[in-house]
Amino acid sequence: MDYQRGALRKVHRKAGEIWVLRYRVTHADGRRVENTLPVGLVRDFPKGRDAWREVDRLGLLIRINDESTDTRIRFDALAEHYLKADFGADAVRPKSVNTIPIVEHYVRDYLCKRWGGEIAEDIKALELQRWLKSLHDEQELAWTTIAKIRGIMLRVYKVGVLHDLVTVNPVGPVETRSKSNYRAIVITPAQTFAILKSLTNALHFALVLTCAATALRASEILSLRWEDVRWEEGRIRVSKRWAKGADGETKTEASDGYVPLHPLLADHMREWGEQTPYAKGSDFVFPSLRARGKKPLYASTFVADYLRPAAKGAGVAIADGQRFGLHNLRHSLSNWLVNKGKIEPKTVQGILRHSKIQTTLDLYTQEDGDETRAAQGEFLAALGMKTQAIQ
Repeated sequence: MDYQRGALRKVHRKAGEIWVLRYRVTHADGRRVENTLPVGLVRDFPKGRDAWREVDRLGLLIRINDESTDTRIRFDALAEHYLKADFGADAVRPKSVNTIPIVEHYVRDYLCKRWGGEIAEDIKALELQRWLKSLHDEQELAWTTIAKIRGIMLRVYKVGVLHDLVTVNPVGPVETRSKSNYRAIVITPAQTFAILKSLTNALHFALVLTCAATALRASEILSLRWEDVRWEEGRIRVSKRWAKGADGETKTEASDGYVPLHPLLADHMREWGEQTPYAKGSDFVFPSLRARGKKPLYASTFVADYLRPAAKGAGVAIADGQRFGLHNLRHSLSNWLVNKGKIEPKTVQGILRHSKIQTTLDLYTQEDGDETRAAQGEFLAALGMKTQAIQ
Protein backbone atom coordinates (compact mmCIF):
# COMPACT_ATOMS: atom_id res chain seq x y z
CA MET A 1 0.00 0.00 0.00
CA ASP A 2 1.35 3.40 -0.95
CA TYR A 3 0.90 5.34 2.25
CA GLN A 4 2.21 8.55 0.67
CA ARG A 5 -1.20 8.83 -0.96
CA GLY A 6 -2.87 7.28 2.01
CA ALA A 7 -5.99 5.19 2.18
CA LEU A 8 -9.51 5.97 3.27
CA ARG A 9 -11.29 3.90 5.88
CA LYS A 10 -14.69 4.13 7.53
CA VAL A 11 -14.52 4.20 11.34
CA HIS A 12 -17.49 4.00 13.69
CA ARG A 13 -17.96 6.85 16.16
CA LYS A 14 -20.83 7.87 18.43
CA ALA A 15 -21.70 10.70 16.07
CA GLY A 16 -21.84 8.16 13.22
CA GLU A 17 -19.43 6.61 10.77
CA ILE A 18 -16.59 8.87 9.70
CA TRP A 19 -13.96 8.74 6.99
CA VAL A 20 -10.34 8.77 8.16
CA LEU A 21 -7.23 9.05 6.04
CA ARG A 22 -4.59 6.44 6.96
CA TYR A 23 -0.92 7.10 6.17
CA ARG A 24 2.60 6.38 7.42
CA VAL A 25 4.84 8.84 9.24
CA THR A 26 8.48 8.68 10.25
CA HIS A 27 9.25 9.60 13.84
CA ALA A 28 12.46 11.23 14.93
CA ASP A 29 13.82 7.82 16.02
CA GLY A 30 13.31 6.42 12.52
CA ARG A 31 10.23 4.33 13.30
CA ARG A 32 7.52 4.17 10.61
CA VAL A 33 4.07 4.12 12.16
CA GLU A 34 0.52 4.47 10.91
CA ASN A 35 -1.31 7.68 11.57
CA THR A 36 -4.84 8.88 10.74
CA LEU A 37 -6.55 12.17 10.07
CA PRO A 38 -10.32 12.75 10.30
CA VAL A 39 -11.93 13.67 6.98
CA GLY A 40 -15.66 13.89 7.65
CA LEU A 41 -18.88 12.08 8.40
CA VAL A 42 -19.92 9.35 5.95
CA ARG A 43 -23.42 10.83 5.84
CA ASP A 44 -21.90 14.08 4.55
CA PHE A 45 -19.63 12.26 2.06
CA PRO A 46 -21.47 9.03 1.20
CA LYS A 47 -19.15 7.90 -1.61
CA GLY A 48 -15.41 7.40 -1.61
CA ARG A 49 -14.89 9.96 -4.35
CA ASP A 50 -16.76 12.51 -2.25
CA ALA A 51 -14.42 11.83 0.68
CA TRP A 52 -11.37 12.19 -1.59
CA ARG A 53 -12.62 15.59 -2.73
CA GLU A 54 -12.81 16.62 0.94
CA VAL A 55 -9.27 15.32 1.44
CA ASP A 56 -8.14 17.57 -1.40
CA ARG A 57 -10.10 20.53 -0.08
CA LEU A 58 -8.48 20.20 3.35
CA GLY A 59 -5.05 19.87 1.77
CA LEU A 60 -4.37 16.62 3.61
CA LEU A 61 -2.39 15.02 0.78
CA ILE A 62 -0.02 17.98 0.75
CA ARG A 63 0.56 17.52 4.43
CA ILE A 64 1.20 13.77 4.43
CA ASN A 65 3.52 14.06 1.40
CA ASP A 66 5.61 16.81 2.94
CA GLU A 67 9.25 15.92 2.47
CA SER A 68 10.10 16.88 6.07
CA THR A 69 9.65 14.46 8.94
CA ASP A 70 7.67 17.04 10.90
CA THR A 71 4.37 15.26 11.42
CA ARG A 72 2.81 17.87 13.69
CA ILE A 73 -0.70 18.91 12.78
CA ARG A 74 -1.40 22.01 10.71
CA PHE A 75 -3.86 24.56 11.98
CA ASP A 76 -6.46 23.90 9.24
CA ALA A 77 -6.62 20.20 10.18
CA LEU A 78 -6.77 21.12 13.87
CA ALA A 79 -9.64 23.52 13.18
CA GLU A 80 -11.59 20.99 11.14
CA HIS A 81 -11.10 18.44 13.90
CA TYR A 82 -12.52 20.98 16.36
CA LEU A 83 -15.60 21.56 14.22
CA LYS A 84 -16.32 17.84 14.17
CA ALA A 85 -15.41 17.04 17.79
CA ASP A 86 -17.00 20.04 19.50
CA PHE A 87 -20.24 20.01 17.50
CA GLY A 88 -21.05 16.31 17.44
CA ALA A 89 -22.77 13.90 19.78
CA ASP A 90 -19.78 13.80 22.13
CA ALA A 91 -19.79 17.55 22.71
CA VAL A 92 -20.04 18.49 26.38
CA ARG A 93 -21.57 21.84 25.46
CA PRO A 94 -23.95 21.32 22.50
CA LYS A 95 -24.25 24.24 20.10
CA SER A 96 -27.54 25.66 18.89
CA VAL A 97 -28.52 25.60 15.23
CA ASN A 98 -27.93 29.37 15.16
CA THR A 99 -24.43 29.10 16.60
CA ILE A 100 -23.02 26.39 14.32
CA PRO A 101 -22.94 28.34 11.00
CA ILE A 102 -21.58 31.44 12.74
CA VAL A 103 -18.70 29.50 14.29
CA GLU A 104 -17.97 27.72 10.99
CA HIS A 105 -17.83 31.13 9.29
CA TYR A 106 -15.30 32.50 11.77
CA VAL A 107 -13.19 29.32 11.67
CA ARG A 108 -12.99 28.96 7.90
CA ASP A 109 -13.17 32.57 6.70
CA TYR A 110 -10.87 34.11 9.29
CA LEU A 111 -8.81 31.57 11.26
CA CYS A 112 -8.07 29.04 8.52
CA LYS A 113 -7.69 31.72 5.87
CA ARG A 114 -4.83 33.27 7.87
CA TRP A 115 -3.31 30.37 9.81
CA GLY A 116 -4.49 27.23 7.99
CA GLY A 117 -1.18 26.30 6.36
CA GLU A 118 0.96 26.74 9.48
CA ILE A 119 1.98 24.11 12.00
CA ALA A 120 -0.41 24.70 14.89
CA GLU A 121 2.26 24.44 17.59
CA ASP A 122 4.52 26.96 15.82
CA ILE A 123 2.01 29.84 15.91
CA LYS A 124 3.18 32.46 18.41
CA ALA A 125 1.04 34.47 20.81
CA LEU A 126 2.51 37.83 19.76
CA GLU A 127 1.78 37.09 16.10
CA LEU A 128 -1.80 36.29 17.03
CA GLN A 129 -2.23 39.49 19.00
CA ARG A 130 -0.87 41.62 16.16
CA TRP A 131 -3.16 39.85 13.68
CA LEU A 132 -6.23 40.35 15.85
CA LYS A 133 -5.39 44.03 16.22
CA SER A 134 -5.05 44.29 12.44
CA LEU A 135 -8.59 42.95 12.06
CA HIS A 136 -9.75 46.06 13.90
CA ASP A 137 -7.31 48.58 12.40
CA GLU A 138 -7.35 47.40 8.78
CA GLN A 139 -10.58 45.42 8.33
CA GLU A 140 -12.57 47.56 10.80
CA LEU A 141 -14.07 44.60 12.66
CA ALA A 142 -15.69 45.46 15.98
CA TRP A 143 -13.72 44.46 19.07
CA THR A 144 -16.63 42.33 20.21
CA THR A 145 -16.35 40.32 16.98
CA ILE A 146 -12.58 40.03 17.39
CA ALA A 147 -13.08 38.79 20.95
CA LYS A 148 -15.36 36.05 19.58
CA ILE A 149 -12.72 35.03 17.03
CA ARG A 150 -10.12 34.84 19.80
CA GLY A 151 -12.47 32.77 21.96
CA ILE A 152 -13.11 30.30 19.15
CA MET A 153 -9.39 29.92 18.45
CA LEU A 154 -8.76 29.33 22.16
CA ARG A 155 -11.37 26.57 22.02
CA VAL A 156 -9.79 25.04 18.88
CA TYR A 157 -6.54 24.57 20.78
CA LYS A 158 -8.27 23.34 23.96
CA VAL A 159 -9.97 20.56 22.00
CA GLY A 160 -6.67 19.82 20.27
CA VAL A 161 -4.89 19.45 23.61
CA LEU A 162 -7.72 17.26 24.92
CA HIS A 163 -7.36 14.92 21.92
CA ASP A 164 -3.52 14.90 22.05
CA LEU A 165 -3.18 16.67 18.70
CA VAL A 166 -1.17 19.58 20.16
CA THR A 167 0.64 20.20 23.43
CA VAL A 168 0.52 24.00 23.62
CA ASN A 169 -2.15 26.67 23.42
CA PRO A 170 -0.69 30.00 22.23
CA VAL A 171 -4.00 31.87 22.54
CA GLY A 172 -4.02 32.07 26.35
CA PRO A 173 -1.78 35.17 26.70
CA VAL A 174 -3.44 37.00 23.80
CA GLU A 175 -5.50 40.05 24.78
CA THR A 176 -8.36 41.79 23.02
CA ARG A 177 -10.94 44.40 23.90
CA SER A 178 -14.48 43.15 24.30
CA LYS A 179 -16.55 46.15 25.40
CA SER A 180 -19.39 46.88 23.02
CA ASN A 181 -20.46 50.41 22.10
CA TYR A 182 -23.97 49.17 21.41
CA ARG A 183 -26.74 50.75 23.47
CA ALA A 184 -30.21 49.43 22.91
CA ILE A 185 -33.05 51.87 22.23
CA VAL A 186 -35.17 51.97 25.37
CA ILE A 187 -38.79 53.07 25.11
CA THR A 188 -41.08 54.37 27.82
CA PRO A 189 -44.39 52.80 28.91
CA ALA A 190 -46.18 55.73 27.25
CA GLN A 191 -44.44 55.01 23.94
CA THR A 192 -45.23 51.31 24.29
CA PHE A 193 -48.89 52.19 24.87
CA ALA A 194 -48.87 54.41 21.79
CA ILE A 195 -47.41 51.55 19.74
CA LEU A 196 -50.12 49.20 20.99
CA LYS A 197 -52.86 51.72 20.10
CA SER A 198 -51.60 51.87 16.52
CA LEU A 199 -51.62 48.08 16.07
CA THR A 200 -55.11 47.30 14.79
CA ASN A 201 -54.37 43.63 14.16
CA ALA A 202 -55.31 41.56 17.25
CA LEU A 203 -52.40 39.14 16.69
CA HIS A 204 -49.87 41.97 16.53
CA PHE A 205 -51.37 43.68 19.59
CA ALA A 206 -51.22 40.48 21.66
CA LEU A 207 -47.65 39.74 20.57
CA VAL A 208 -46.27 43.17 21.48
CA LEU A 209 -48.16 43.36 24.78
CA THR A 210 -46.98 39.90 25.84
CA CYS A 211 -43.41 40.61 24.80
CA ALA A 212 -43.38 43.99 26.57
CA ALA A 213 -44.80 42.55 29.81
CA THR A 214 -42.75 39.34 29.99
CA ALA A 215 -39.42 40.39 28.43
CA LEU A 216 -39.33 37.12 26.51
CA ARG A 217 -36.75 36.92 23.76
CA ALA A 218 -38.20 36.97 20.25
CA SER A 219 -37.23 33.34 19.62
CA GLU A 220 -38.84 32.32 22.92
CA ILE A 221 -42.14 34.10 22.42
CA LEU A 222 -42.49 32.75 18.89
CA SER A 223 -42.07 29.16 20.12
CA LEU A 224 -44.86 29.46 22.72
CA ARG A 225 -47.78 27.06 22.48
CA TRP A 226 -51.04 27.51 24.32
CA GLU A 227 -50.16 24.55 26.54
CA ASP A 228 -47.20 26.61 27.82
CA VAL A 229 -49.58 29.18 29.30
CA ARG A 230 -50.28 27.96 32.85
CA TRP A 231 -53.41 29.96 33.65
CA GLU A 232 -54.00 28.46 37.09
CA GLU A 233 -50.35 28.85 38.12
CA GLY A 234 -50.11 32.45 36.91
CA ARG A 235 -47.02 31.87 34.83
CA ILE A 236 -45.75 30.94 31.36
CA ARG A 237 -43.43 28.00 30.75
CA VAL A 238 -40.33 28.74 28.67
CA SER A 239 -38.59 25.56 27.57
CA LYS A 240 -37.56 26.14 23.95
CA ARG A 241 -36.95 28.73 21.29
CA TRP A 242 -37.75 28.96 17.60
CA ALA A 243 -34.64 28.94 15.40
CA LYS A 244 -33.98 27.96 11.79
CA GLY A 245 -37.58 26.91 11.32
CA ALA A 246 -37.73 24.47 14.24
CA ASP A 247 -37.84 24.28 18.01
CA GLY A 248 -34.49 24.27 19.75
CA GLU A 249 -33.07 24.45 23.24
CA THR A 250 -33.22 27.69 25.20
CA LYS A 251 -30.29 30.08 24.94
CA THR A 252 -28.89 29.08 28.35
CA GLU A 253 -29.81 26.70 31.15
CA ALA A 254 -31.05 29.70 33.16
CA SER A 255 -33.40 30.63 30.30
CA ASP A 256 -35.29 27.36 30.75
CA GLY A 257 -37.92 28.30 33.33
CA TYR A 258 -41.00 30.44 33.86
CA VAL A 259 -42.06 34.07 33.50
CA PRO A 260 -44.95 35.62 35.48
CA LEU A 261 -48.44 35.90 34.05
CA HIS A 262 -50.28 38.76 35.76
CA PRO A 263 -54.12 38.61 35.68
CA LEU A 264 -54.22 41.73 33.47
CA LEU A 265 -51.93 40.12 30.90
CA ALA A 266 -53.84 36.84 31.24
CA ASP A 267 -57.11 38.63 30.37
CA HIS A 268 -55.63 40.03 27.15
CA MET A 269 -54.13 36.67 26.21
CA ARG A 270 -57.49 34.95 26.80
CA GLU A 271 -59.14 37.56 24.59
CA TRP A 272 -56.64 36.77 21.83
CA GLY A 273 -57.19 33.05 22.45
CA GLU A 274 -60.87 33.51 21.69
CA GLN A 275 -60.09 35.19 18.35
CA THR A 276 -57.26 33.05 16.98
CA PRO A 277 -58.22 30.19 14.66
CA TYR A 278 -55.45 28.11 16.25
CA ALA A 279 -56.30 27.68 19.93
CA LYS A 280 -55.47 24.04 20.62
CA GLY A 281 -52.88 23.27 23.27
CA SER A 282 -50.23 22.36 20.71
CA ASP A 283 -50.91 25.41 18.50
CA PHE A 284 -48.62 28.42 18.41
CA VAL A 285 -49.84 31.33 20.53
CA PHE A 286 -48.65 33.74 17.84
CA PRO A 287 -49.07 31.79 14.58
CA SER A 288 -48.39 32.70 11.01
CA LEU A 289 -51.84 32.94 9.45
CA ARG A 290 -50.27 32.67 6.02
CA ALA A 291 -48.69 29.34 7.02
CA ARG A 292 -52.05 28.25 8.45
CA GLY A 293 -50.68 28.00 11.94
CA LYS A 294 -47.99 25.47 11.10
CA LYS A 295 -45.29 28.02 11.91
CA PRO A 296 -45.13 31.05 14.19
CA LEU A 297 -45.29 34.61 12.96
CA TYR A 298 -42.22 35.65 10.97
CA ALA A 299 -40.58 38.14 13.33
CA SER A 300 -38.37 40.13 10.94
CA THR A 301 -41.27 40.80 8.57
CA PHE A 302 -43.51 41.89 11.45
CA VAL A 303 -40.83 44.21 12.81
CA ALA A 304 -40.10 45.82 9.43
CA ASP A 305 -43.73 46.20 8.34
CA TYR A 306 -45.45 47.03 11.62
CA LEU A 307 -43.34 47.44 14.76
CA ARG A 308 -40.72 49.91 13.50
CA PRO A 309 -43.27 52.18 11.77
CA ALA A 310 -45.47 52.08 14.88
CA ALA A 311 -42.50 52.95 17.10
CA LYS A 312 -41.50 55.89 14.91
CA GLY A 313 -45.10 57.06 14.98
CA ALA A 314 -44.96 56.92 18.78
CA GLY A 315 -41.97 59.27 18.81
CA VAL A 316 -39.20 56.72 19.20
CA ALA A 317 -36.03 58.06 17.57
CA ILE A 318 -34.78 55.27 15.28
CA ALA A 319 -32.09 56.18 12.78
CA ASP A 320 -31.89 54.44 9.42
CA GLY A 321 -30.02 51.18 9.87
CA GLN A 322 -30.28 51.31 13.65
CA ARG A 323 -31.30 48.10 15.35
CA PHE A 324 -34.82 48.00 16.75
CA GLY A 325 -37.14 45.05 17.25
CA LEU A 326 -38.90 42.88 19.79
CA HIS A 327 -35.70 42.61 21.82
CA ASN A 328 -35.91 46.31 22.62
CA LEU A 329 -39.08 45.60 24.57
CA ARG A 330 -37.00 43.28 26.76
CA HIS A 331 -34.44 46.03 27.39
CA SER A 332 -37.19 48.55 28.07
CA LEU A 333 -38.93 46.46 30.71
CA SER A 334 -35.67 45.75 32.51
CA ASN A 335 -34.67 49.41 32.46
CA TRP A 336 -38.05 50.59 33.76
CA LEU A 337 -38.24 47.97 36.53
CA VAL A 338 -34.83 48.93 37.93
CA ASN A 339 -34.83 52.71 37.43
CA LYS A 340 -38.49 53.67 37.75
CA GLY A 341 -40.20 50.75 39.44
CA LYS A 342 -37.38 50.43 41.98
CA ILE A 343 -37.63 46.65 41.73
CA GLU A 344 -34.78 44.69 43.27
CA PRO A 345 -32.24 43.76 40.56
CA LYS A 346 -32.37 40.15 41.73
CA THR A 347 -36.10 40.06 40.92
CA VAL A 348 -35.46 41.58 37.50
CA GLN A 349 -32.75 38.99 36.91
CA GLY A 350 -35.35 36.31 37.62
CA ILE A 351 -37.82 37.80 35.12
CA LEU A 352 -35.16 38.05 32.41
CA ARG A 353 -33.75 34.61 33.41
CA HIS A 354 -30.14 35.71 33.31
CA SER A 355 -27.61 33.33 34.82
CA LYS A 356 -25.58 36.29 36.12
CA ILE A 357 -27.00 39.43 37.71
CA GLN A 358 -24.15 41.45 36.19
CA THR A 359 -25.67 40.83 32.74
CA THR A 360 -28.93 42.37 33.96
CA LEU A 361 -27.19 45.42 35.41
CA ASP A 362 -24.63 45.99 32.65
CA LEU A 363 -26.57 45.24 29.48
CA TYR A 364 -30.24 45.58 30.33
CA THR A 365 -30.35 48.72 32.46
CA GLN A 366 -29.18 52.16 31.44
CA GLU A 367 -28.51 55.30 33.38
CA ASP A 368 -31.71 57.27 33.87
CA GLY A 369 -31.36 61.06 33.64
CA ASP A 370 -34.37 61.82 35.85
CA GLU A 371 -33.15 59.43 38.53
CA THR A 372 -29.61 60.77 38.57
CA ARG A 373 -30.85 64.38 38.75
CA ALA A 374 -33.20 63.48 41.60
CA ALA A 375 -30.35 61.79 43.47
CA GLN A 376 -28.16 64.86 42.98
CA GLY A 377 -31.00 67.07 44.20
CA GLU A 378 -31.36 65.02 47.39
CA PHE A 379 -27.66 65.50 48.08
CA LEU A 380 -27.86 69.27 47.48
CA ALA A 381 -30.88 69.47 49.79
CA ALA A 382 -28.88 67.62 52.45
CA LEU A 383 -26.21 70.31 52.07
CA GLY A 384 -28.83 72.95 52.80
CA MET A 385 -29.09 74.23 49.23
CA LYS A 386 -32.78 75.13 49.44
CA THR A 387 -32.76 77.78 46.71
CA GLN A 388 -31.54 77.76 43.15
CA ALA A 389 -28.60 80.06 43.91
CA ILE A 390 -26.01 80.04 46.69
CA GLN A 391 -26.64 82.97 49.02
